[in-house]
Amino acid sequence: MSVDCGHDDLASAVRYALQSTRAIAACPFHPDMSVRVGDDAAENHACVRASKIIKSDGTTWNRQLLLEEIKRQLGDAADGVCPVCAPQNS
Repeated sequence: MSVDCGHDDLASAVRYALQSTRAIAACPFHPDMSVRVGDDAAENHACVRASKIIKSDGTTWNRQLLLEEIKRQLGDAADGVCPVCAPQNS
């Protein structure tokens, strides 16, 4: 099954996979902030989906680069709550 989501680079394919599997979510008030949901199954599913996305258009990325990009984006995402909204809720 080919996944056509219009991604032309590794970072955007990984971002799409993480968001579409709900491993990360955008804050509804700060759309530029990504929040890590903490669902291990969703994160594993995102790895598989990202791999399929980048293979679907014939692009071949090194598996290590794919895993590093996933790790980077998960690391950049805030854990559980938007850091901009958190001080307002205190």
